[in-house]
Amino acid sequence: MTDLPKVAWIGLGIMGSPMSENLIKAGYDVTGFTLEQDKLDRLVAAGGTAAASIADAVRDADVVITMVPASPQVEAVTYGPGGILANVRPGALLVDMSSITPQTSVDLAKAAGEKGVRVLDAPVSGGEAGAVEAVLSIMVGGEQADFDSVKPILEALGRTVVLCGPHGSGQTVKAANQLIVAVNIQACAEAVVFLEKSGVDLKAALEVLGGGLAGSTVLTRKKDNFLNRDFAPGFRIDLHHKDMGIVTDAARTVGAALPVGAVVAQLVASLRAQGDGGLDHSALLRAVERLSGAGV
Repeated sequence: MTDLPKVAWIGLGIMGSPMSENLIKAGYDVTGFTLEQDKLDRLVAAGGTAAASIADAVRDADVVITMVPASPQVEAVTYGPGGILANVRPGALLVDMSSITPQTSVDLAKAAGEKGVRVLDAPVSGGEAGAVEAVLSIMVGGEQADFDSVKPILEALGRTVVLCGPHGSGQTVKAANQLIVAVNIQACAEAVVFLEKSGVDLKAALEVLGGGLAGSTVLTRKKDNFLNRDFAPGFRIDLHHKDMGIVTDAARTVGAALPVGAVVAQLVASLRAQGDGGLDHSALLRAVERLSGAGV
């Protein structure tokens, strides 16, 4: 028995599985639901409980965490007779850790409030490695009291946990994060192609670049992807394409110019159109190689 809040976890993908497992390691009672049986089996093997439906997962939960791909999936699991809001008890806290539009988060908070359910938007940055290592950066939007109540759970998942403002603020900050990450990966990819075509030892070059002002978390995390041309998905191009759509649309709404971001958004879109949407976003290197005449 534990005095810790009971957690329902909806969405056990690349990020959701290791994150839910970290909560189990921290002593939380986690009941999960997803559509893939093998992911449910993995949760059970880690010490969690598999639910047969969203309704079963959330019925006795104090905290419900969602980690699904995009706004349509968030709406699918939260609304309707089989969704979270129709089955969770009043007073529960819904923490959506998906990366979605800020407006979707604002609308969800309003709809949940009418049913007595509290909401935080809490998207993350750090990719699969950050999820596995529990060192994610978590940007949160919502009420201070709700943030304070769930902070121990979030601190079991990430190293940097910050309340950024009212509902939707977490998603706005996440959109900015994805803008920075995409531009950074693109710059790294261009540097890799430039270095290789110049005949430089790429491993040595990336090592010294990582120790100077050009160093970044992106370069540290993705260096081996570039060196080994290993694009197994930690964060898929398809999802980054979605996120670049969110940030460019949100920027247009508030009147912010994103000249470099707009170009990188198009490069991400072109890579996806060429069939690379399922690869890791470090595969932007493939797009630069194609533009540079390589037969990728």
